[in-house]
Amino acid sequence: MKKLLSMLLLAIFAMGAAGENRLKEANAKISEGKLLEYDNFPTKMITPRNVYVWTPSDYTEGKRYDVVYMHDGQMLFDSTTTWNHQEWKADENVGRMLKDGKINDCIIVGIWNIPENRFYDYFPQKTLRYMQTEVMEKAGKGFDLKRFDADNYLKFIVTELKPYIDGHFRTNAGKEHTFLMGSSMGGLISLYGLCEYPETFGGAACMSMHSVMISPEASNAENAEATCAGFCKYLKENLPKANSAKIYIDFGSKTLDAFYVKSQGQIDDVLREAGWTRPYWTTNYYPGMAHSEKDWAERLPIPFQFLIGK
Repeated sequence: MKKLLSMLLLAIFAMGAAGENRLKEANAKISEGKLLEYDNFPTKMITPRNVYVWTPSDYTEGKRYDVVYMHDGQMLFDSTTTWNHQEWKADENVGRMLKDGKINDCIIVGIWNIPENRFYDYFPQKTLRYMQTEVMEKAGKGFDLKRFDADNYLKFIVTELKPYIDGHFRTNAGKEHTFLMGSSMGGLISLYGLCEYPETFGGAACMSMHSVMISPEASNAENAEATCAGFCKYLKENLPKANSAKIYIDFGSKTLDAFYVKSQGQIDDVLREAGWTRPYWTTNYYPGMAHSEKDWAERLPIPFQFLIGK
């Protein structure tokens, strides 16, 4: 009886949190599964944005599904709708893995970014406490320190979006079935989210994680190093207990990824010293791969296998 009441209250809360808007079939074209879209998901935390929910072709009420929350949601499914005409091919990649029985049943929640807010939403906010203000002011070349909003972005996912998803889909709601995934700055917010909400998320996949934190050009190298050092200090104090979750990180050797060797090495040292080991943590290096949706699509099956592989 208590369980039934709890589920009813959760559903009521989720419907209330979502207001009058409802999920509709997305305009984006996909090859596998079904893609629903929620326009301007209502929130008191951040600027409202669209949310995709992808379900596999055999989605049924008779199963329960793990949930992967992915940032930059508008880049995941249809290259004809993206600014650079690239996509992660999330539906093809994940749909194929499900059909091949390689991963657990899952759905994808793609949270769109707001381009002008993306840096501020994804930059690990509490890291600022470990940095000198003047470093960020010099590094940012106009950063508005009052706009950093990652804490509210994560609170939106945990307290507003997740209850709605759990109330409207057949999810496995526990932390061991709930994951964050993103690339570049989306990788940073994924790892940060795992640190901030270890009771909610069971893992984070951080592809081409922007470990330099800010612009890496030579004129800014000193500030970038200081910023990464601040993130490392944050991680030392806030990482979840070693091997209590899953952490996947990767990077390539071309374009922006080429700048990550040193900074990612520093982050790896923090994880290693904290006791993280395989199969709970891996950092993979992919020579020849660049900082692009095309390359993330090519290797997307790897983090999915790491997080929810059978």
